[in-house]
Amino acid sequence: MEIYHVVLLTLVLLVGLLCIKMPVALALGLAGAVGLVLLRGFDYSTSTLGSVPFADTASFTLTIIPMFILMGMFAVRANIAVNVFAVAHYFTRRAPGGIGVATVMACAGFSAVSGSSIGTAATVSRLAVGQMRASGFPASLATGIVAIAGTLGVMIPPSTFLVLYAVLARESVAALLAAGIIPGILSALSYITYIMIFGQRSVRKELARREGAGGDSGVDGDGERLGEAVEQARRELASKTVSLRELPWRGVVHVGILFLVVMGGMYTGVFTSTEGAAIGALTGLVILVIENRRRGGRHIFAAFKDSLLDTAQSTSMVFLIIVGSGIFSAFLVTAGVTQDITVWVTGLSFHPMLIMAMLLICLIPLGMFLESMSILVLAVPLLYPIAADLGFDGIWLGIMIVKLIEIGMVTPPVGIITFVIAGTANVRSETVFRGVLPLLVMDVITTTLLFLVPGITLFLPSLMT
Repeated sequence: MEIYHVVLLTLVLLVGLLCIKMPVALALGLAGAVGLVLLRGFDYSTSTLGSVPFADTASFTLTIIPMFILMGMFAVRANIAVNVFAVAHYFTRRAPGGIGVATVMACAGFSAVSGSSIGTAATVSRLAVGQMRASGFPASLATGIVAIAGTLGVMIPPSTFLVLYAVLARESVAALLAAGIIPGILSALSYITYIMIFGQRSVRKELARREGAGGDSGVDGDGERLGEAVEQARRELASKTVSLRELPWRGVVHVGILFLVVMGGMYTGVFTSTEGAAIGALTGLVILVIENRRRGGRHIFAAFKDSLLDTAQSTSMVFLIIVGSGIFSAFLVTAGVTQDITVWVTGLSFHPMLIMAMLLICLIPLGMFLESMSILVLAVPLLYPIAADLGFDGIWLGIMIVKLIEIGMVTPPVGIITFVIAGTANVRSETVFRGVLPLLVMDVITTTLLFLVPGITLFLPSLMT
């Protein structure tokens, strides 16, 4: 059988497995194993299957991932997101679309300690969607804001995506994490700009619609009844008169401490990235104990145990995807696909920027059908050699890949974060997608700016050298 026949058959098998809803990691591993058998025979395949999982996961740098996840789990149970949202809401309450702006700020702040987009979106969704609805935000806009702002978790450090890219591309973890700061802030500012200009118009239309319906604000634009959470949020907004002194400033302080411990230590060279992740997790545990000390030792132990269990579950998922993608990548390398693509692309007569743009844009349709972590581990072995041959910086490439993965996380039909928000907010998934699409325009603008001006991404990493 010709090599290109084997590659085509393996790709068809992979798509078929995904269509029957087999977990992505298992689909990648099984398709890759079948491809290796067809290419080199059973003995070579079993030898590769025995070595690749160990080789791809036996990296000391990968210990950063469970440490960052654990730090995020401690942060969740220390109620950091609740406190940050309350402070952000106080200072933005008089701004156009103020509570929507506060939601983006809360997502950005919580992303700086959680490292997880799904965790950020799910946590802030429970806090903010009801209050945005009570303030007049349509269901689509309220849920869309949380979904798009939740993607900041994969960009703003500590990010497991950036760490995994650094390991796969053999780039500096500390430099990747530093590079994600400015793009993450720019993304958050673009969402805030949209909310203050265009989102406020939607709020006024929604409030006018409610008044026109005889004050029946219990029905939203989709004809669904507002839930009890929305009604409770309305009462809270009407009754709260919090002074500046009464604000839960400890949440902002805790975010600052965790961020400075992790990034400050790595940036100044006091400790390595792996040491910084471990110290960050330890600091998160201390904050968890301090925040829950009045509830007693039993509650603290339960929170600690739940954090460990959630960390083990998330870490297992990440490493299983690494193993499955490693097997499939080994098949691509054995078949010569990566080398052939590199030679073909670098031989094109187009400008390198145009070639790189076309390759990066291909990540968006992949994000519509594949899980985000799988896209990362598949894209890096293919794109990194091409980018290196074309003269592009590996740190910049990592930020561009992660930024496009962000877009894929909220793009139909898969858009995993949109389904998380739909579940936590009890709305239809199409409602969330409808609210996300206008905000994606801001993401496209930000991504274009980062692509055309690499210095924005590389400014902070350049200060570390």
